Amino acid sequence: MFEMSIIGAQILIALTIYSVWLIRPGLETPYRAAGARNLKEEFAVYRLPLWALYSVGAAKILLATALVAGIWMSDLVVPAAYGMAVLMVVAVIMHLRVKGDSLMRAVPAALMLMLSLFVALWHQKAWM
Repeated sequence: MFEMSIIGAQILIALTIYSVWLIRPGLETPYRAAGARNLKEEFAVYRLPLWALYSVGAAKILLATALVAGIWMSDLVVPAAYGMAVLMVVAVIMHLRVKGDSLMRAVPAALMLMLSLFVALWHQKAWM
């Protein structure tokens, strides 16, 4: 039963990433930094170059896909979940660096960080 919760967490992480990066990258959300209207503007708020937007997006989509594939190929899960956790640590830091922004804007990234660590640590323990 608990394994189903882990699989559910893997799917939730992946669906969230797909939603942000594939379905609504050009849409406004209450979680975008400094009133940015889309991901491109948000990365500009962070003073990151355009190539960083595409690199981060590709990495997150790749890792999300590995988490889904990990349902059948469990060797993928730990590196994918830790990779996602690293990206989410950076996302939280970037959100917190924006002066005058609400801490609430970092909450989704923080939740994805916690879920990613939960998945990674559980799978790592299961291997031992």
